This record gives sequence, structure tokens and C-alpha cells, in this order.
Amino acid sequence: MKHVLTGAGSGIGLALAHRLAGRGDELVLVARSEARATELTLTFAGAQVLVADLADPGTLNGIGRQVDGPVDSLVHVAGIVELGRVDRLRLADWEEQIAVNLTAPAVLTRELLPHVREGRGTVVFVNSSAGLAASAEWSAYAASKFGLRALADSLRAEEVDHGVRVSTVYPSRTATPMQEKVHEQEGRTYDSSRWISPETVVDTLLHVIDLPADATIPDVTVRPVVPRPGT
Repeated sequence: MKHVLTGAGSGIGLALAHRLAGRGDELVLVARSEARATELTLTFAGAQVLVADLADPGTLNGIGRQVDGPVDSLVHVAGIVELGRVDRLRLADWEEQIAVNLTAPAVLTRELLPHVREGRGTVVFVNSSAGLAASAEWSAYAASKFGLRALADSLRAEEVDHGVRVSTVYPSRTATPMQEKVHEQEGRTYDSSRWISPETVVDTLLHVIDLPADATIPDVTVRPVVPRPGT
């Protein structure tokens, strides 16, 4: 099987790439810079690594021509977060989160769709619980993730006749470097044991990717079992 992944440099994306590589699948990884591409090439021998900066979605134009043959899954994992109140959030932070979390997945999907159609594959959007409900100081991130949900819903309706399945996975707080950054912004102590393991999210992603052809999972939410205080 061949899989195209973003976000393979850390967290959920890195765990997923290791699992796919470990079972002998073919990887096409999108790296934001030549330096990151070198790191991924050293980590995943035999993977094809493409360089494009998701913060500048225009760099994705034409990237589909660098991929050969059918693709079994396109998995959008990469994302960024910058918390802030609406009355204080900088325009640059709004624009970057929309670019990385929403516009780039739309452009990359457009570029790879011919390959996914050929493979009758699956497009998987790793969204967030913030794509279902927005909290204070999460406006920009949640807006990008609400938009990603809409993108997935429209794509699903458009591609059903091409045999392309579209799934959205909504992990809640997961023990990743992004979550550590979020805790720092919130002024909270980070305890990775309280949150979902990236491997648990990967188990869900693999279930979606490997689902037999007679079914699809449009949406699935993964939430941590947060211990109660004192337990």
C-alpha cells in the first residue's frame, strides 16, 4: 500500500509513519523544509520525501506530479495552534493557522486526488475536538478545524462516485509536542499520562485506512479517560 502523509516529523504523524513503514508499506512524506526532508529520509529509508511549506500553500501547487501511481491513503496530520483571545490575536497567527490547518489540506487533496481515485483510496483528515466545539482563546484554531470538517464533508459528497472514501478523526487532547505547547500557553502543568497516547490515535487511523471496501467511517472521535482528582 502507498500512503501520503503530512506531519510525519513528530507526534501522531511520526507514530503513524513508523507503524506504516514497519509493516512494509510505501511512504510519501511531505516535509516543510530541506532540513526536515533530510531528517525524514534518514528516519524512513526508502520513503519519498517531498518539500512544501504548508504555511505557504502555494508551494503545494504541482506536487501531485511528483507522485507516481495509485495512492491508498492521503492522511492530513500536520497542524499548528496558537491560542489567544479574539481581541488580542495577531493577524499573522490567524492567517498561519488557517493556511496550515485548512488551506494546505485543501490544496494537497486537490493535487493528490487523481492518485487517490486511481487507488480507490481514503482521504483522512486528523481534525480535533476543537473542530466540534470552540472554547475561549481557541477561536482561530477552532475556526480552521471547523473549516476542515466542512472540507471533508464536501469532499465526501463529491468523491463517492469515484470510490474515494473520506474520514475525519477527531482526537481530543493527545500527548504530543503540540499538547505540551498548548499547556504552556494555558499556564498549566503538562502531564502526558493524563492524555491520549499518539499510538492510540494511530490505532484508530489504521482501522480507518484498512477498513474493507464494503464500508466507510465518515467520522470518529477519540477522547481521553481523564483520571478524577485524587485517583
